[in-house]
Amino acid sequence: MSRYDSRSGDPGSYRDRRSDSGFGGSSTYRAAATTTSRRDSDGAESPRRLELDGLTPFEKNFYVESPSVAAMSEADVEDYRRRREITVEGKDVPKPVKSFKDVGFPDYVMQEIERAGFTEPTPIQAQGWPMALKGRDLIGIAETGSGKTLAYLLPAIVHVNAQPILAPGDGPIVLVLAPTRELAVQIQQEATKFGASSRIKNTCIYGGVPKGPQVRDLQKGVEIVIATPGRLIDMLESHNTNLRRVTYLVLDEADRMLDMGFEPQIRKIINQIRPDRQTLYWSATWPKEVEHLARQFLFNPYKVIIGSADLKANHAIRQHVEIVSESQKYNKLVKLLEDIMDGSRILIFMDTKKGCDQVTRQLRMDGWPALSIHGDKSQAERDWVLSEFKAGKSPIMTATDVAARGLDVKDVKYVVNYDFPGSLEDYVHRIGRTGRAGAKGTAYTFFTAANARFAKDLINILQEAGQKVSPELASMGRGAPPPPAHGSFRDRGRGYSGGRSWS
Repeated sequence: MSRYDSRSGDPGSYRDRRSDSGFGGSSTYRAAATTTSRRDSDGAESPRRLELDGLTPFEKNFYVESPSVAAMSEADVEDYRRRREITVEGKDVPKPVKSFKDVGFPDYVMQEIERAGFTEPTPIQAQGWPMALKGRDLIGIAETGSGKTLAYLLPAIVHVNAQPILAPGDGPIVLVLAPTRELAVQIQQEATKFGASSRIKNTCIYGGVPKGPQVRDLQKGVEIVIATPGRLIDMLESHNTNLRRVTYLVLDEADRMLDMGFEPQIRKIINQIRPDRQTLYWSATWPKEVEHLARQFLFNPYKVIIGSADLKANHAIRQHVEIVSESQKYNKLVKLLEDIMDGSRILIFMDTKKGCDQVTRQLRMDGWPALSIHGDKSQAERDWVLSEFKAGKSPIMTATDVAARGLDVKDVKYVVNYDFPGSLEDYVHRIGRTGRAGAKGTAYTFFTAANARFAKDLINILQEAGQKVSPELASMGRGAPPPPAHGSFRDRGRGYSGGRSWS
């Protein structure tokens, strides 16, 4: 029995794709006819058009402006964007939506939004949803924790429901590429939550686990695939799936994927996708490498920036930077934990896997409830550590940068940069693990003489966020030699061994 049979007789079903209106479920979405010719507003034909012979046309423009949005004057729109720090670029940019009902999502999506307790769209959603639903390519630049996952997933669900049902042997309709397994898994959780009511199937494709279950999912047929680039290429080369049906492509954390050296894999994957697809390109930063890739793979895109394209930290996070020597770090960490440890979740970042394991081992010997997560851990162990951390059973987690992006752990109260990262972008993303979804957070950073080259830019980030800059850091920013670190805690671990018990 088809998984859609139970809805096929329901004239109001959003899945009833063969009805006259094509979409059902929500009167807002009508087939605002979009063909694969993709002309820009000047009437010039997309260079992709020459490659489209023999490809089946598909629908991708589903947006009809609601009366309340249409009634917004240009002054209203400018005022709203200014208040919510939204900057837009592109031709024929749609007005932002102020409420969920203005978007016109089908009832079953609205029910999930209400169930999740959301009260209004975040800035990236308010402007990104109309853009994505119009079927145009989109560049979105927003900090982590801004709600961007739903900014592309809910339009993806609308897009899937408008396409012909998968036939045997078909690959996915929506492909989401992510840099890490953890981010991919979290995206899948949201896709499952919001896609279940319309029976949209998804799977998550990533390395470090057996391929069997992933292969079976692909062979059964799934509308949405969330994948890391390397494992997806394995699946394509072994003919376990194909990308011929992909018409909605998302690159999430594009800057991180380039940092991790995935550009060749991204190119290989995109070259297998029809050229008239809709592409949504998400990044927290906008370096030249990210912009260069976007120019090659996107056509006539909208661009929306939340906040400033310049690198800056979340203003809800208090930032403390202390100048220390390498040998002082552990004792400073223990003293800090004594001051802040109240059962809240604390995330500690290290540069190396070895350092991560060493510090975690010492913390546990000293009675602190710590676990670690990094790239050498098996997927099963990483999942277990994350679950213990999320549940508060082990409220201290040490991590390398594999956990810096995409990890959505609620109520991380403190972030500690035990080692300063290799870039200011990673600094911003690390501390962005706290202060999410409107909450407050605090970040502590140990800064050594070896990090002096970052001092000036770090000071700019602190000042932009209204944070205090210590005289020692200010001096390093002016190029002065770092001052001698104060105090020496040689009795590492004294008084801590076996002294704590956390249930």
